[in-house]
Parts: sequence; C-alpha cells; structure tokens
Amino acid sequence: MSLHNKILIAKHFKNSVFRNTAVLIIILFIGILLLYAAFSGWQKYTHQRHTSEKYQQQSREDWLKNPDKNPHRMAHYGNFAFRKNTSLSVFEFGMEPFFGNAIFLEAHKQNTANFSEAGFSNSMLRFGEITIAMILQILLPLLIFFIGFNAIAAERENGTLKLILSQGVSWKELLWGKIFGIASVIMMLFVPAIMVLVFIWMLLQNFTISWDETIKLLLFIGFHFIYLMFFCTIAVLISAASATSKKALISLIGIWLIFTIILPRGTQALGAYIYEAPSKIQFNSNIEKDILQQGDSHNPNDVHYKAIKDSLLLAYKVDSVQKLPFNYSGFIMAEGEKISARIYNQHLDTLLQVYDKQNSFSKAISFVNPYIAIKNLSMALSNTDYDSYIDFQKQAEKYRYDMAQKMNALQIKYISNKKQKPGDKPYTIHKNHWADVQEFYYQPKGVFLVLKNEIISIFSIILWVGLLFILIRLAAKNLKAI
Repeated sequence: MSLHNKILIAKHFKNSVFRNTAVLIIILFIGILLLYAAFSGWQKYTHQRHTSEKYQQQSREDWLKNPDKNPHRMAHYGNFAFRKNTSLSVFEFGMEPFFGNAIFLEAHKQNTANFSEAGFSNSMLRFGEITIAMILQILLPLLIFFIGFNAIAAERENGTLKLILSQGVSWKELLWGKIFGIASVIMMLFVPAIMVLVFIWMLLQNFTISWDETIKLLLFIGFHFIYLMFFCTIAVLISAASATSKKALISLIGIWLIFTIILPRGTQALGAYIYEAPSKIQFNSNIEKDILQQGDSHNPNDVHYKAIKDSLLLAYKVDSVQKLPFNYSGFIMAEGEKISARIYNQHLDTLLQVYDKQNSFSKAISFVNPYIAIKNLSMALSNTDYDSYIDFQKQAEKYRYDMAQKMNALQIKYISNKKQKPGDKPYTIHKNHWADVQEFYYQPKGVFLVLKNEIISIFSIILWVGLLFILIRLAAKNLKAI
C-alpha cells in the first residue's frame, strides 16, 4: 500500500472541497462559533469561579465572626459548601447548568445542592449551550458528513472511479486517501480549537500545571481526535457503498440523527421509565419517617433516648443527668446526628442505585453509539458529569456530619449539666473554638478514578476503532467500481 498514492488522493480531495463556496462559508461559520464558544466558556468559568470563591470566603468569615455561643446553636447556624469548577469545564459544561453548586450545611438535616443555572434561566437552556465540546461532538461530525458524502459516490457517478482503480490504485489506498483528505479539512478547525483550548486552560491555572489535570487534558484531546476520525471513516465507507451521492447523503444524515439526537434522548427516557426514581418530596418524607421511628433526639420523653438516659445513669451510678461528668444534651445530639446521618445515607444509596440503573442504559448504548461514549468521557474528564455531582454531595455531607459532631463534642466537653435559672446567662464557649472546624474544600476526582468509572466508554471506543479497521479491510476486498 503506497503512502504516496494516499497523500495524492488526500490532497486532491482537499483541493476539491475548497472549490466549493458553500463549504468555505460553513467552515468559516463553525470557526466563528468555536471562538464564541471559547470566549463564552472562559467568561462563564471566571464568573462562577469568582462567585464560588467570594461566597465561600464570606461564609467562612461569617462562621468565624460568630460571638461566644452554645455549640449546639452553632451547629444549627450552619455553613455553606461551594463547588468550584475545574479548568476543563470551560470547554464542556456537561450537566453543570442543571446541578446546583452550593449546599447549606446544618445539624440534623441534609440539604441538596441549589442555585443551578437552569433554575435562573429560561427554557432556551434546554436546547443546550454552545461549547467547544458540543461543536466537536455534534457540528463537526455533521460537517464531515457534508463534505464526505460524495467522496467516492461522486467518482462512481462520474465514471472516474474505474479510471482511478485501473491506474494501479487499490481500494484500500483510495479509502484511506479519502479519509485523510476529509481529516485534513477537519483538522483546519480542530487544531486551532485545541491550541485555543490549551492556551485558555493554562491561563486559567496561571501556567501552573498539575500532572492530573494535564493527563485529563491530553485524554480530552486524544479521545475527540479519535472520535472525529471515526466519522471521517464512516463518511467514506458509506459513500463507497452507495450507488449515488444522494443516497450516501441521506444515509449519513440518518446516522447523524440517530447518533446525536434519537439514541441519547431515547435511552435516557427509557431508563427513567423502567427504573422510576422517587420524587424529592417522597425521598425526604421517607427519611423523616424512618428517623421518627428510631426516635426524636429533641424529645426528652422519647422511648429510644430515654433508654439511653437510663443506661447512662446506671453506668455512672447517679440519679439525674445533671450529675453526669459530661453534658447529657450534647451526648444525645451526637447520638441523634449519628442515627439521622446513617438513615439518610441508606436512603441516598438506594436512590443512587436507581439512578445508576437508569444511567446503565446510556453506558450500554455507547457500544452502538460513539457519541454517547465521547460525551460521557468528555463530561467525566471535565468534572461536569453526574458522578462528579454525587461526589460533591458526598464530600459536603461528610463535612456537614463532622462539623455537627465537632459542635456536639464541644458541648459535651465544655457545657455544664447544671440547670439554669430564669435570667441566667446562657451557657457558651469561647468563639476561638469555631476555628476548630476546617474550611470546606471540594476535591475533584482524580484522572484514574475518572477512567475507572468510564471504563465502559473507553472499551466501546476501542471496539469501534477495531471494527472500523475491519470494515475498511472488508470494503477493500468486496467493493466494486460499478
């Protein structure tokens, strides 16, 4: 197989593409869209980053500025956890506009993330936002099909296909030459977009680069390159198998619609229908019901906590909680927090299992749809996928639980059991203790955990690449000039 022949075929195809004014206009338009997507992504990233840092700092300052106070009151005063976006989210918004990025953390209660962009936007957000990832994953494949539908079908219609093959060019050389020709056109958009991506990515990190983020960036670029080459190959194979350019164009548009619109929406709807998740109201109601069955830590006559009280009095050989060597209310609050957190986590794990079953449809369909595979990988590497959102929720819940138990421990240790008389100053501890609770810091998932979670998407892409090589070999043996 001659490399020289493939290069000549690729150059000839590229020159023929640029003789078409409509193609030039479309390429220019997509180039402008890429610049707009880069600018809007950078603008959105900087705004969200600034907002998160500003209010996280303000929340921390408000927490530390609290005066001397009872620790239990501080636990109910609460704190905030903010989710900061990563640098690659500039190019892939993923599910971020629909998920909240701030959670109010308080004792005895688990809240969900709020302040999502979708909550403050109009219905146009449902149509998606223009991002570099969206252009690479949806618009460029459509452009590939538009410029590649007649790559070989037109040669067959014009009668030049027999002449090319009769001059010693093999089918394999012709197929690869056309694939490289389409790829050379697409690279005129892809390469500048990647250069802009890398520059903005480095700028957002003040040119201080971590290995983890660097690997994510390289994988982001590499997977998208493979994805585009896949569509170049599909365009040429369909064109070679079609009797006319018109049939090839109709087939390719149908494939594009199935890959990018029908299958993603259909599998998502099917998963949600088969594995129905409870509503937020029902979810919270079930938790509250189970907690009440265990006991109410704020009710001194509750059966569960009365049994704890009796066992403590017996163990310490005293006849009242005021004579215990530690604060009884703080001990009960700590026990209540432990029970409520355990029940919440049990219900949350059950809910997440339902969502995992729903998402399993999407992951499974990636074996027949490369768009879903690249979309899942792109969101995971950019930390804007569903798993990243759940990871943020879990980190925030762990912080909330530790904060509440820290306040309960301070109450147990420093607050007296002695009953206060009317008019007495409430029991408090020094405000310096508030600094014992560390500031919340969200840690995004590392690249190896991302790859582990998306192993199905990676395998599906590998299988697709292998399948295309097989199809090229089969096509080169079985295709006819007429």
